[in-house]
Amino acid sequence: MRKLFYVLIIFSFLTSCVSKKNQAIKQNILTLRDSYCKAPFKYNYTNKLPSYNSDSILLANKELKGIFSDQSILILNALNNLDEVHKIIDLKKDSSLSAQVKVLQLKSVINSKITIALTELDAVAAEFDCEGERVAQIGNYVDNLNDSRNNKMILYSIVTGAAASIAGGIVKSDAWSSAIDISGGALGAGLGLATLNPKGRKVEFIHQRNLLRDIWNGKLESPNFPPFIWYMYTEKKFSNKEQHSIISSMKERWLHYQFDDDKNAADHSVIFSDGGYYRANDLHNRAAMLNQMQSATRTINQNINYLLLDLDKLIL
Repeated sequence: MRKLFYVLIIFSFLTSCVSKKNQAIKQNILTLRDSYCKAPFKYNYTNKLPSYNSDSILLANKELKGIFSDQSILILNALNNLDEVHKIIDLKKDSSLSAQVKVLQLKSVINSKITIALTELDAVAAEFDCEGERVAQIGNYVDNLNDSRNNKMILYSIVTGAAASIAGGIVKSDAWSSAIDISGGALGAGLGLATLNPKGRKVEFIHQRNLLRDIWNGKLESPNFPPFIWYMYTEKKFSNKEQHSIISSMKERWLHYQFDDDKNAADHSVIFSDGGYYRANDLHNRAAMLNQMQSATRTINQNINYLLLDLDKLIL
């Protein structure tokens, strides 16, 4: 009898520790549930996008091809700086001091537009990074909830088996002893099967400002992205093979790797909604998708870096 008493004391102590841990986890989930990544000031970007008629733009500015790459010409057009470049080329024919001053002034105008574009890139990449960290944290908490639940079930199973074994030894009647052993074994097996929950626990996660939704829909339906960034995402000339845009290629990878080529499941996924109840797998998928978009956004800096190098060669 004393052994059974000790088992119950240990059981109570362990379940108390698990309960306190779960309370701490739930409090952290409440903290992470609503987004803290969005900017405190909402800037309403214009929905006016640069022209996607890239072939016509390049043909109209073919005299620049000896100085700038096709991508640099398209960026200058997107920033409305082509006029300044043409003026600089004309002024370079004049070696007077006043002409040189005007060249520097025009270059300053171009640099100002480029600086704004770079800060927009940094801001969008930073928000993707922040959202990725937020969802990764809550994903880890859900993993901990699932682990805690499984550990609790295993603990219950062990204690049940131990209690049944001790009780079976105390009871003198063979019939009762057999009944206790069978019941304890069945209960322990049931608790063990309870750990086999492939989907795991759910948690509420809110993201009304959903950056991934615009990417998936392929339309700039919100003020989440500056027009210049969206143009860089969607113009085929800025992708590696110039056959698919950055977000078109991204969507293909998401559909294959995150949704097993199930378009209907992707379209109705909580990932592209205002938020809802997530399981651990969905949270990890969302974190991966946000991190991929952060990387894709940062690669646009390479195109702007090449433009700056071309500009320097023009001025010198």
